[in-house]
Amino acid sequence: MKIQKQNDAELFIGAWFSFLKGTQLEAEESIWKLLSHRKSTQPLSWPSAGSTFKNPNNNYAAKLIEDCGLKGFKIGDAKISEKHANFIINLGAARAKDIEDLIKHIKKIVFKETKIKLVAEVEIIGDV
Repeated sequence: MKIQKQNDAELFIGAWFSFLKGTQLEAEESIWKLLSHRKSTQPLSWPSAGSTFKNPNNNYAAKLIEDCGLKGFKIGDAKISEKHANFIINLGAARAKDIEDLIKHIKKIVFKETKIKLVAEVEIIGDV
């Protein structure tokens, strides 16, 4: 994989993949199994930016957030998903400020309770 740095940001400009040998049917069954698992564990029916925080070493961001009792917490229309705590969903009218404030709140509470600093996986660009 080639990664090009630009203004301290990393951009993927190419990738090479190796796949296991198998039949098309085996590949399709594997894909459907993965998609089914994803659908059952992630809030795919709501708009979101996907996973919000990187997993800390030897831990899971979603578990830390959930253990701090934050599932379902919301600011404006930005809400921590009750299905997967590492997803911030938009209930319909969330503003960028709501999402950014919710990210800051999660970081603050998780650090206060666990002394673990969560690092955002999403990148905030511009001012709110």
